[in-house]
Amino acid sequence: MHVKKIPMRQCTGCNERKEKKSLIRIIRTPEDEIAVDFTGKKNGRGAYICNSIDCLKLAQKKKSLERSLKTTIPETVYQELAKEMSDNENG
Repeated sequence: MHVKKIPMRQCTGCNERKEKKSLIRIIRTPEDEIAVDFTGKKNGRGAYICNSIDCLKLAQKKKSLERSLKTTIPETVYQELAKEMSDNENG
């Protein structure tokens, strides 16, 4: 029987390798906008982060999301991501 390969990605906050489905993808679109991609299929350069505010704060402190996406990320985007994550945890 054929064993299906599970795609693994590294969280930019805690640097742990986890299943792609369990992480949130953040993309920089070709128009240089930063967006959250819950489907994992949108066009753009992607970076992955755990669904935890602690990982987001760590990534913000280390500027690892900015390095991964090769652009500066405004504070409002981090606030929006934190709001999305807290909504996702509660709902």
